[in-house]
Amino acid sequence: VQLVESGGGLIQAGGFLRLSCKPSGFDAGGHAIAWFRQAPGKEREAVSCSSIWDESPPYAEAVKGRFAISRDKINKTVDLQMDNVVPEDTAVYFCAAGPLRCGQFWNQPARFTSWGQGTQVTVAS
Repeated sequence: VQLVESGGGLIQAGGFLRLSCKPSGFDAGGHAIAWFRQAPGKEREAVSCSSIWDESPPYAEAVKGRFAISRDKINKTVDLQMDNVVPEDTAVYFCAAGPLRCGQFWNQPARFTSWGQGTQVTVAS
């Protein structure tokens, strides 16, 4: 099982960025894939989660209306579109694979058993 993130970088506040997560070694289509982030000195926090078993993806309050998670069926990636970014979005972004559904406890890192190495996103003010 492997997950590889890409797309991070340095961006100005108000800009946009698209992160991609490439899972391999398992049937990612049937599992929840989530994005988390961790800023320096802070705990890892959930950003969003994608699962074919849920009606709609959940989002952290801090990113609602600005971020969108989606699955690219052709490239077999789980992407995170980040619009109107703010300096508080600066963090290392991780994707993680978990159970079948995102579910009620989607924001708990312990539910996700496989993690990528992360990609750095830095938002300059």
